[in-house]
Amino acid sequence: MTQSTTDQPTRRASSALVPVLAFAGIVVAVMQTLLVPVIKDLPQLLDTAPSNATWVLTSTLLSGAVATPIMGRLGDLYGKRRMLITSLAVMVVGALVSALTSDLLTMIVGRTLQGFAMGAIPLGIGLMRDMLPREKLGSAMALMSSSIGVGGGLALPAAALVAQHADWHALFYGAAGLGALAIALTLLVVPESPMRAEGSFDVLGALGLSTGLVLFLLPITKGSDWGWTSGTTLGLFAGSAVVLALWGVMELRLKAPLVDLRTTARPAVLFTNLASIMVGVSFYVVSLVLPQLLQLPKSTGYGLGQSMVVAGVLVAPLGLTMMFTAPVYARLSAKYGPKVTLILGLLIIAIGYGAGLGLMSAAWQSLVIAVMLGAGIGLAYSSLPALIVGAVPASETGAANGLNTLMRSIGTSVSSAVIGMVLANTANNVGGVAIPTMHGFRVSFLIATAAVAVGLLLALFLPGRRPADQPQLRASSEEDANLERAEEALRGFRGRVLDADGAPVARAKVTLIDPRGRQAGATLSAEDGTYALTVPAQGAYVLAAKATGHAPLASSATHAGDDRPVDVDLPLPGEPVTTA
Repeated sequence: MTQSTTDQPTRRASSALVPVLAFAGIVVAVMQTLLVPVIKDLPQLLDTAPSNATWVLTSTLLSGAVATPIMGRLGDLYGKRRMLITSLAVMVVGALVSALTSDLLTMIVGRTLQGFAMGAIPLGIGLMRDMLPREKLGSAMALMSSSIGVGGGLALPAAALVAQHADWHALFYGAAGLGALAIALTLLVVPESPMRAEGSFDVLGALGLSTGLVLFLLPITKGSDWGWTSGTTLGLFAGSAVVLALWGVMELRLKAPLVDLRTTARPAVLFTNLASIMVGVSFYVVSLVLPQLLQLPKSTGYGLGQSMVVAGVLVAPLGLTMMFTAPVYARLSAKYGPKVTLILGLLIIAIGYGAGLGLMSAAWQSLVIAVMLGAGIGLAYSSLPALIVGAVPASETGAANGLNTLMRSIGTSVSSAVIGMVLANTANNVGGVAIPTMHGFRVSFLIATAAVAVGLLLALFLPGRRPADQPQLRASSEEDANLERAEEALRGFRGRVLDADGAPVARAKVTLIDPRGRQAGATLSAEDGTYALTVPAQGAYVLAAKATGHAPLASSATHAGDDRPVDVDLPLPGEPVTTA
């Protein structure tokens, strides 16, 4: 039998896979900050009231929050590459809709479609886990996770330049072009993952989660306009609590839920997600404060009097530093583990905001703050997917990372609402125009520091790194308790499902039966017939394969329990063929 190390994925990945997926993530993240340079002009550009114009930003946030866990689960079930391309295609359509209109309602529809693409981030992380060897996975996931900040940081100066010298609709044409390029590169470079989750898509769960999230995020983003104690705001918060509670009860009773809440409740997943909210809060504060400080006129006594483009250039190192932090993270994480790198990143963020309290008097000081915070946020963002991937089974990677991305989005939403309220309440009214004050900027930095402190406390509760000879468990909550105690399975059986003529059979269900006659795992074969199943321990197993239009097959196979896969092809119908 041919055997190879389990560090290799089931299919050889192109060297361009990581850059292409990271590029897709950056393109998606651009949607979040695309309109920041023209945000103050939106009421005039769309011929509407300022309170109505904010829906152009709110709609993208809401659709992105809803899309991330749903697209992650769809990717686990039906193919992560397929759902990634779908997400990007919807974004391109939304960008073109926005590019062709100045009508508020139509613009909101386009922006809603653009936010849908946020699901590309967890899908890209899932593809990396499925396709890359272990030694390349850490830095790759770090880059993909950081693409949220990288895209947002790089979009600011680019969008400012376009908005200052061209019609603002050109922003959307550019976004559509980037999205189309990302789709083309994905089709050319990224193969489909052979990993599939069992079950069907939880439609009721998706509707329940979407409703609960909208009811929760809507008052957060609009609370300043409606009033935080108004009946509308409080009613929506109460409705969110009821809907999400009922949704949780329903999810716990399903065999194939949208989100496995039992897995989510594990300390490694729970505290990572809670810490992610705090990282999201800290990231958005600097994005809100520095551009305003840089562009305020010097006549205020504290404004730095920079143009829109210069301000964008000075903030851009925030995203660039996050990008260059990925390889540094990979080395640190390999030596000390992702928990330590998360803590280190949070410490650097705290130092950056602390130093920033006294570094607001010159443009070059903003550059220093951006670099420091970029390094800290880059380390923190890079650590999050590694912590999640190490705590969930491969079949749940997309959904789990989708939920983690959602937690970061919730953090940025809360940050936007709180900092917006602080800056508004501390502003000076000059000629009927509210001018943010230095006091408001410093209070905002203190809030970010407090959020980081909470994140540090949460990170300390994360499980420590296991010894190299005791890999982390990745058992699902629906598996037997014995599988919960099994060692991590990058070992097992792999091969292809074939028909009688030797042609590959796609979407054939392959089930692994353990020596006691219980199901130990299941997957669907990929388009090229490949499958991969892990084993919890050594012993004799049965591989059962079935597909529409073919007679089923049951084949015995033995695994020695070491860290090497056993190659077994499964012809339908017929006897199994083992690769010699």
